[in-house]
Amino acid sequence: MSRSVLFRYLDPKTLSRMANRPLAPRGLVIGNLAGAHKSPLSGFAVEFAGHREYVPGDDPKHVDWRVYFTREKYFVKQYELETNFVCHLALDVSKSMRYGEGAEQKLEYAARMAATLGFAVVRQSDKVSLTTFDTRIRGFVPPSNSMSQAARMTHHLDEIEAVEKTDLAGCLFQLASRTGRREIVMIFSDFFGDLDALEDALHRLRYQNHEVVLFQTLHHHELTFEFDAMTKFVGLEATDELLAQPEDLRRGYLEAMNRFNEHLEEIAARNRCERVLVDTSQPMHQVLIDYLNRRSLLNRGR
Repeated sequence: MSRSVLFRYLDPKTLSRMANRPLAPRGLVIGNLAGAHKSPLSGFAVEFAGHREYVPGDDPKHVDWRVYFTREKYFVKQYELETNFVCHLALDVSKSMRYGEGAEQKLEYAARMAATLGFAVVRQSDKVSLTTFDTRIRGFVPPSNSMSQAARMTHHLDEIEAVEKTDLAGCLFQLASRTGRREIVMIFSDFFGDLDALEDALHRLRYQNHEVVLFQTLHHHELTFEFDAMTKFVGLEATDELLAQPEDLRRGYLEAMNRFNEHLEEIAARNRCERVLVDTSQPMHQVLIDYLNRRSLLNRGR
């Protein structure tokens, strides 16, 4: 793969600015390698977590004799294991994500954002996977913490063609069946579709104790409806066309968009998912840095 493809999705300046901002899980994780994140499993390694009463069969070397001399009962020390985590990136590649031009196209922007976060995960020795979907799962790059994972992900992103509608809920159910438990799932989409069905899929992911982040990626036009002259509106996932004066539609459109966003926010809150509204007119490095800074502050306050 050419370096130009890699650099299309991974901007060295953005990666440099993010270098000192780790992406850490908010909850306890389950992994299979020694790493930097606490595991919900307890054992005799790494960091002291507390005591439990001795039972026959416990190794006597873990008995806390100071507690014994104080309470005249046998207690063993327990420790928290530290482990790696797996981050699953799910990218909507349906037709509606084609809206916009150049770097502000929703699909282009979301793809670069996903690739950048994926690289950040690998750089800290954690695992990342990539799933692309529309009406079905279109591609899957299995989890890996190898630095070559960045090349595999960007190669797959470069082959994407947005030609179908989306079945977001159905594809998330499929993704849930491929994941373990207590991992991170980051979904990049405009989320235009059946929100009630989406809530069922999010409930499934949360039932598996995944941390779920919704990166709602919208073009600035979709948020503000800043059109002036007579405009032809063409459906990306339908054949409908409408020639109209924007001022005749602006108020109704913005009210409908606000209702949609409020509904999505309510669903995210009910299911304890994080929703991040992304405006593709904003510099991507600033969006990501602001997100990682907020995440770091929330982690410190746990």
